[in-house]
Amino acid sequence: MGRKFYVQRLEIKELESGSLESLPEEEDKEAYGDGDGDGSDVESESRIKRRKGDNLESVEETNGSTSQGLPEQILLWIETSIDRLHNTDVKKSLNNKKLYLVLDLDHTWLNSTQLNHMTAEEEYLMSPPDSLPDELKGSLFRLDCMRMMTKLRPFIRTFLKKASEMFEMVISRDDGTQKHQKGLDIVVGQESAVLILDDTENAWIKHKDNLIMMERYHFFRSSRAQFGFTCESLSELKSDESEPEGALANVLDLLKRIHKIFFYELGGNLIDRDVRQVLKTVRKEVLKGCKVVFSRIIPSKVQADNHLLWKMAEQLGAICSTEVDSSVTHVVALDAGTEKSHWAVNQNSKQVFGPSSVA
Repeated sequence: MGRKFYVQRLEIKELESGSLESLPEEEDKEAYGDGDGDGSDVESESRIKRRKGDNLESVEETNGSTSQGLPEQILLWIETSIDRLHNTDVKKSLNNKKLYLVLDLDHTWLNSTQLNHMTAEEEYLMSPPDSLPDELKGSLFRLDCMRMMTKLRPFIRTFLKKASEMFEMVISRDDGTQKHQKGLDIVVGQESAVLILDDTENAWIKHKDNLIMMERYHFFRSSRAQFGFTCESLSELKSDESEPEGALANVLDLLKRIHKIFFYELGGNLIDRDVRQVLKTVRKEVLKGCKVVFSRIIPSKVQADNHLLWKMAEQLGAICSTEVDSSVTHVVALDAGTEKSHWAVNQNSKQVFGPSSVA
């Protein structure tokens, strides 16, 4: 009791022979096409993808049958069949040396602004394409019908080309089965074979082990203001991220590393491997060999090892401590005047990080 099944009717229709007779034939033809090979099924699938939230039916078991009148054994059959379809697809992808990659859009692959939000320093972006700086040509798009301007992140085309050789890619939007949450239940694939690239961790509460956090791309001033930043934007500075050394180039290197470990360095059957474990191992290499002390960042009333920054540093492979000693390599402080900050400055081999160094 209480277990929920999310059934997408398109998938039910495409199951192997023995399909449910209780599904009205005429209703299926109207909603999903009659499957006569004229392309109506493809059009129906596209329509369903655009309206996933409406087409996913939440069915809850109650005393062996459901409120929709479907007996429990049929729901179990549906669940088993959909799982079998997913597993078959995953096996095919893995045999082709491909994992799944879920991609966020806004602030990850592109950045947009309303035209009426642009500052005087950004007015040059309104010039004809031929008069724009060379680095902006082909990556800046003015959508007059929406009164909007969109900028693609540097390196995106190379990234997508290279990543597509290693991953089946899915674009993530707000179309999960839970409000305000993104989920892998809309992805054909099992969680052990899926990675996610997104700039927002809270959107993936149930899938943090699959998530690779991306540095947000703020090209326009309004975008920076949205997140509380007051300094000049890349657009106002007439600058942009570096292609060879920017966020997308760095994350591509990370994905190559994960892909190599998963397919060429792990033992056992492919289907039994888990990319989440690979990601966890790779994360620990980031701050491997570092010993970190936080100074006036973690409130005194909070147990230090329960604080988010402490846990994050440990996930990246660092050792955290509350006291300084000769083994400490980094001090992270909000105030350069703290005792621990002074200690680190006086130790030539120590590094100090605070607001000025992060900005």
